Amino acid sequence: MNVAVEHIATDQPPDDSKARDMDYGWQSGNRVELLENGEAYFPAVFDALRGAQREILLETFILFEDKVGHELQGILIEAAQRGVKVVVSLDGFGCGELSPAFLGELAEAGVMVQMFDPASKTLGIRTNWFRRLHRKIVVVDASVAFIGGVNFSAAPLADFGPEAKQDYSVQVIGPAVADLHHFALAQSGRQVRSRRGWRRRQQRPSPWTNEQGDGLVRLIYRDNIQHRDDIEEAYIHALSQARQRVVIANAYFFPGYRLLREIRNAARRGVHVQLIMQGQPDVLLAKLAARMLYDYLLKDGVVIHEYCQRPLHGKVALVDDEWSTVGSSNLDPLSLALNLEANVLIRDRAFNQQLYERLEALARNHCQTMPAKRKPRLWLWRLTVGFLVFHVMRHFPALTGWLPAHKPRLKPFESRPHDV
Repeated sequence: MNVAVEHIATDQPPDDSKARDMDYGWQSGNRVELLENGEAYFPAVFDALRGAQREILLETFILFEDKVGHELQGILIEAAQRGVKVVVSLDGFGCGELSPAFLGELAEAGVMVQMFDPASKTLGIRTNWFRRLHRKIVVVDASVAFIGGVNFSAAPLADFGPEAKQDYSVQVIGPAVADLHHFALAQSGRQVRSRRGWRRRQQRPSPWTNEQGDGLVRLIYRDNIQHRDDIEEAYIHALSQARQRVVIANAYFFPGYRLLREIRNAARRGVHVQLIMQGQPDVLLAKLAARMLYDYLLKDGVVIHEYCQRPLHGKVALVDDEWSTVGSSNLDPLSLALNLEANVLIRDRAFNQQLYERLEALARNHCQTMPAKRKPRLWLWRLTVGFLVFHVMRHFPALTGWLPAHKPRLKPFESRPHDV
């Protein structure tokens, strides 16, 4: 049979001119629900997918052929067979091990499968390491949306074992879903209308709830064209306005100097700043890189916790008692300067308080706190190495831009035969 796999560009947006510069504003009247780990996320998403009547847009960095992946595959196949338009966008690196049979079963049922930056292995090694499609977005019937850090695999479930990921996503219901829908549709390469007309068309009562929320929600994202710094700038602005508390829980933490300076400056102003980092890393280099920055932050009063129960995969933060963000973006060079990412900004006191209580419980019960005043052994050596690593990583995105595997390109639709 023929497996329909469409290849989309590494750097370029869809050809539709209306999708080239999408700047979304704050939308009021939303209901936002925090979904912690796979135990909360998968039932909510799968229930929405099973209830789809018209359209499913799904993009993810990772989809594995495990119990979660097979359940998702079955739900998408059933939806497509009953006439729902289903578009699935996958990253060529994170989903590079999916079998032709798995993809073929989706395509045979009518699911449009798109692979971002696909690349075959060279000498057994994948070459598409950078500029990944790292977003995790699901939009169902333009009525309910999910966005965050949770991938479609068994890893965010506790029964996965000691390597189970600690992670967060949100469910959004309300006017902001129209923006998430518009964005996901445009990124999938589909034709989109202007957002003004789109919003009028999409603002209809949601079948998912009769409760109207009061949360303000704004979609932000980074691409490699006109929105390279939007997520980083949102963090910097929020930190510059902080007056009481800041909590950042991020799996891969190695931001640029401007963001580090705002974190330090907030602590200097008397803001209670807490960072929750990986203590049991899934990537050892990430922990070592983050620790290069500890001394710089600790000396000005930043409290640093390392989460030691399981690998931390979350990308969440809160400032004071109202502002929060949840999404796919880490605070490292890959996410801030190379990957395609998406977060939502949330202004909602109840949501902020819920997230704060969850993170406080995490820090209190499952973290070790880094000592603030003890001078580490070999501190001068660490300072020197940290300085060098920091400045190498600052220029890392520019260096990767020279890699020939990542020249901007939009590949045409391809159909390749596979045995199923």
